[in-house]
Amino acid sequence: MSIKRVGILRGGDKEHYEKSLQIGGELILHIHENLVDKWKPVDILVDRDGVWHVGGFPIKPTELINRVDVVWNTSHPNFSVILKSFDIPNISVDAFPFLLSENRSILQEHMKEIGVKMPRHFVIPAYQEDFDGEKDKFILKKAREVHEKFSPPWVVKSLTNDFDIGVHIAKTYSELIDAIEDIVNHGKSILVEEFITGKEIRMHSVSGFRGQDIYNLPAIGNFSALEKENLNEISKNMHKHLNISNYLNSNFVLHPKRGIFLKQIEFFPDLKKDSHFEQASIYVGSSPKQIIDHILEQALF
Repeated sequence: MSIKRVGILRGGDKEHYEKSLQIGGELILHIHENLVDKWKPVDILVDRDGVWHVGGFPIKPTELINRVDVVWNTSHPNFSVILKSFDIPNISVDAFPFLLSENRSILQEHMKEIGVKMPRHFVIPAYQEDFDGEKDKFILKKAREVHEKFSPPWVVKSLTNDFDIGVHIAKTYSELIDAIEDIVNHGKSILVEEFITGKEIRMHSVSGFRGQDIYNLPAIGNFSALEKENLNEISKNMHKHLNISNYLNSNFVLHPKRGIFLKQIEFFPDLKKDSHFEQASIYVGSSPKQIIDHILEQALF
């Protein structure tokens, strides 16, 4: 059996540069440690200036056709357009779900179409001194607007879930002001959500796995049969509605009275040791290795 070359494309997109580096790095490590008998990982880095590199050396994208058999794009979907123009098979987040993950309001509208609830939210664009005036007044104004929209507690975080910025739980108006100030000082847009108490659930769905159009890894935890059935149905409906081509991680919270709420969607499995993805894979007699191999094989056909 010949070993296939899988390029892991990372970097490139300025807004998600660091996140892409981390996800791509974890994927390279996972393949190297678990699938090296079938796949050879090739690190493809697009630097902040847009220059492509393989093995640390600059290349032109047209040269990739001779260097890889398939590419897993952990950056912006636009890079997949480039790869497709050279007839290079690739795994990527499609433009539509990527757009929805970037725009909370649009995502919420699309989730309504299939009956999926989301926490109420408020988006604060990144502070711009020339446009917004004094920083302190801007922070107080936005805190008042949040307070008027829905009551505490609030979850306050960077809109793009930056790894280097903490997530705040604000229980009072004063804590809300402090949380907004912290993220404003990081120069990021802010997402403020109502904090919904309940059981946290992660659902993982994979296209085409084990002969199923959409295969769900089951909810792990103390859930009733009806709750598991509802979570399974919602997860599959989301996977289908978002037209996911490979993998979707849907993060929910189950409120004892208000039901199931979607908190977040992600498109790359967590490959760290003992992650929820690993535990859910093992629970059904599989492994992250088998699922990653399936996604790679599927991209070639």
